[in-house]
Amino acid sequence: MAWRASLSRNVKEIRFLFCQSSPASGPAREFVKKNYGDIKTRNPTLPVLIRECSGVQPQLWARYDMGVERCVRLDGLTEAQIDKKLEELAKAGVA
Repeated sequence: MAWRASLSRNVKEIRFLFCQSSPASGPAREFVKKNYGDIKTRNPTLPVLIRECSGVQPQLWARYDMGVERCVRLDGLTEAQIDKKLEELAKAGVA
């Protein structure tokens, strides 16, 4: 997970959106609980936003330079797959 240390160089902001209670959002909630501390420790200046909204499908957003944003839907993914999606979004920001 060495890519996590360079996350803030490639991405300007990360947003997690999920429902507080839906089973579809369960893996996203668990991922945030388990990984938020590590991500912030390695990238203290990177804004990591967590948005909870009733009934919303779990999503992961990354904002890059010039306001460019990318979204990945997280429904049906495991925590390991969510980590892989975050890595893909981080690598997509390399210019």
